[in-house]
Amino acid sequence: MGEAVIELNNLKKYFTINKGIKRKKNYVKAVDDVTLTINKGEIVGLVGESGSGKTTLARVILNLTKPTDSHVVFNGINLSKATRKEMKKFRTDVAVVFQDPASNLNPRSTVMSSIMRPLILHGMPKKLAKEKAVKSLELVKMDSRYLNSYPHQLSGGQLQRIAIARALVLEPKVMILDEPTSALDISVQAQILNLLLDLQESFNLTYLVITHDLNVIRYISDRIAVMYLGKLVEFGPTDEVIKDPKHPYTEGLMAASPILDPHDRDKEKYLMEGAPVSLINLPTGCNFHPRCPYATKDCANEAPQNIIFPNGHQVACFRYESILKKI
Repeated sequence: MGEAVIELNNLKKYFTINKGIKRKKNYVKAVDDVTLTINKGEIVGLVGESGSGKTTLARVILNLTKPTDSHVVFNGINLSKATRKEMKKFRTDVAVVFQDPASNLNPRSTVMSSIMRPLILHGMPKKLAKEKAVKSLELVKMDSRYLNSYPHQLSGGQLQRIAIARALVLEPKVMILDEPTSALDISVQAQILNLLLDLQESFNLTYLVITHDLNVIRYISDRIAVMYLGKLVEFGPTDEVIKDPKHPYTEGLMAASPILDPHDRDKEKYLMEGAPVSLINLPTGCNFHPRCPYATKDCANEAPQNIIFPNGHQVACFRYESILKKI
């Protein structure tokens, strides 16, 4: 086990909504009882369909939204009780690259201004901020001729590099990347992923990579966390989860992904039927049981608890042995 950087223990984030004439309170359980540890220098991939709670979980970790229950621990510090000094260090140590850099870069700001902005906000003199902006751009393999460019003059891959450079400029220890390769063609995706791996190795960075694309996670991550309707349903070493999925939802995600390994193409797969139910009206028992081909009455009556295997692979499923028999 490595040194824990981020620790979540039974974390919850519920959103309150009012429903009906009587304004009865209902809850959207966006993140429900998630326990997760991310260690120093590792890459954890967080995967799941849209609406599974991935982005909400990231926002809670970033302290952009407060948890309903429990708290985030960063380098041993409970963020809900952190001092102003500790929070300032947290905001320097943790950086984020949001989905769709084109919409997250000011169209009226040059590349130089966008990269310098975090430094200026932290009180750095402009001259020094410019020097660091140039170095940050070099780290993402772009030269200084792009510093005076505007977002509309750059390609999707270049915009993503700018977003990464802006995240790196404060020399963070942890980076949270939300769909870092979405809307990019395959060749550019590979370039961005290789860049991220090079940076991670050079600076011993810790990554949380959020995506719906299992092939991205397979390529870049050390461990995979799988979310479904706010629940963490499977978590384990990447090779183990890919070769030996223990949750039917993970198996379904893999079946829906393009199969790159020719040895895997003849394996029996099942395609998930239907779509996720509403977070406002969750089923009883296991959230996945309405779509699960292995479900029994127990699955509809009781929510499964985590089963942890000796190698650290964990799953929340009553019927994981049925999946293992197919593999």
